[in-house]
Amino acid sequence: MQTYMTRGTCSRQILFDVTEDDRVTNVKFIGGCSGNLQAISRLVDGKPIDLVISTLKGIKCRSNTSCGDQLATALENYKLKKANPESKK
Repeated sequence: MQTYMTRGTCSRQILFDVTEDDRVTNVKFIGGCSGNLQAISRLVDGKPIDLVISTLKGIKCRSNTSCGDQLATALENYKLKKANPESKK
């Protein structure tokens, strides 16, 4: 399970998995608006990582970001780490 600490949102943390064929699963938000975040989690479950990123990136709520946007950022960071495992970023 991957962990991402959010910035600028009511949720504090996002937990998620990515399958071997790059599909997003088991998304859980810690904190934030429970109903909305459960809906996001269900809607993205099993979707290709690039589709989730392109769908949610740039959605704004407060602090010029949103929980969906933060999930997109978390997934982008995951892809960068996967592509460059020696990098600490």
